[in-house]
Amino acid sequence: SIMFLVGLSGGIATGKSTVVAMLRELGCAVIDADVIAREVVRPRCKAYQQIVHHFGPEILLESGDINRQALGNIIFSQPQKRQLLNSITHPEIQKEMLKQVLKYFVLGYRYVILDIPLLFETKRLTKFMKYTVLVY
Repeated sequence: SIMFLVGLSGGIATGKSTVVAMLRELGCAVIDADVIAREVVRPRCKAYQQIVHHFGPEILLESGDINRQALGNIIFSQPQKRQLLNSITHPEIQKEMLKQVLKYFVLGYRYVILDIPLLFETKRLTKFMKYTVLVY
């Protein structure tokens, strides 16, 4: 059976989550890049270790998790640090997305929706997509 990859993107407050819910109801599998982005920076993950190495232990909460606000403040004020963070996290996010795509392919899903933020560097993934949908 043929599987179609569909890229879905949209700004904040555009109704993207409503569209995602509708597509799920229609039986599409949905892979959420934002959820994966949070998972790949958890302790014991490769990206976590690299982030702590480059940004220092002061970006950690007492629990050992990454303080997203502290990290956000750094990358917001320093574009080169944002590029560094992206170079650490994006390959891991893409790897996990491809893993999930393969899982849904094996499970026989016909449509797999890749829910990707607008700012995400997707050139490596877009070449595999049958359609891309922008919610606005």
